Amino acid sequence: MIALLQRVSSASVVVDGATIGAIEAGLMVLVCAERGDTEKEADILLAKLLGYRVFGDDAGKMNRSVADVAGGLLLVPQFTLAADTRSGTRPSLTPAAAPADGLRLFSHFVAQAKLKHPVVQTGQFGADMKVTLTNDGPVTFWLQVNPK
Repeated sequence: MIALLQRVSSASVVVDGATIGAIEAGLMVLVCAERGDTEKEADILLAKLLGYRVFGDDAGKMNRSVADVAGGLLLVPQFTLAADTRSGTRPSLTPAAAPADGLRLFSHFVAQAKLKHPVVQTGQFGADMKVTLTNDGPVTFWLQVNPK
């Protein structure tokens, strides 16, 4: 599984003109399931995400996690993160999980996040979403957990 996380001062997701998820300071995370991923990879990725130190401490060093600062999480499904872009000018999306598997794993990821973190908002799987964010820093990291 893949997570592209961005430290934000605010972020929101709009579907059909309605805001369906929004956070203030925290992490906006694009989440992608790849072929072969299971709930095990989702759980490992979530643990890494919740503990990843991207927020400043009193000395200004990135030593605090989203859990440490009680920041929001905005989880947005994004299957195109799995694209194979090594050749040509059109990405191959075959590395992404099949839609049913992607939905199942994203739903699992969100459910587990809601059990472990107080502020979790989401995008909508399969929807045409408009994502707006103010990247704080900018700070952006790619996290990936491959099936074992």
